[in-house]
Amino acid sequence: MKRRARANWRTRAVLFGVAAVLVLVVWAILARAFAPTGNTSRTRFDAILVLGANADAEGNPTPAQLARVTEAVREYERGTAPRLILSGGATNHGFVEAKVMARTAEALGVPSSSIYPEPEALNTIQNACYAVRIMKEHGWRSAEIVSSASHLPRAGLIFSRTGIEWRAHPAPPLEPEDALDRQWAISLETLKTIRYLVYASWAHRCE
Repeated sequence: MKRRARANWRTRAVLFGVAAVLVLVVWAILARAFAPTGNTSRTRFDAILVLGANADAEGNPTPAQLARVTEAVREYERGTAPRLILSGGATNHGFVEAKVMARTAEALGVPSSSIYPEPEALNTIQNACYAVRIMKEHGWRSAEIVSSASHLPRAGLIFSRTGIEWRAHPAPPLEPEDALDRQWAISLETLKTIRYLVYASWAHRCE
């Protein structure tokens, strides 16, 4: 009887764990599906905010980072905003993402006077907090947020709490994406969304 009761308890625990995981995954999928893409209809902004992506081991932009900066420069050239805020700290290999992105933006023709690096953020919440801090210091109230399409739903959940006017703008990949790579990126972002919903949304807030 004791062994049967213990087996039943273990079975229930496993089933409960599986159910809890499924609930979290469905919650994250729905949150991403219905995540805001902006809170304004404006087409001109005070700044274009580029969310960081890793640099490579030699301090050069990875394809994801280059795609984001390239699209931001295109938006800058279209007149969407007169300046870029490039947000990202030293997350991999010791290279500061914002500095690598700033170097790339200058190489693509953006004058240094229009580039505002934010070199401290180590995650998307800090991207939002520290970039908005720069905006408030300069009296800027609106931004177009540029990042990879898979990243923007989670970013939208975060920027909806910042108090600025914003609109998300996806950066298309520079080369056709492999289906497996795209699915991996979505899966990883779903896991990060779970972490945000369960923990980071209240534990890591802007000061």
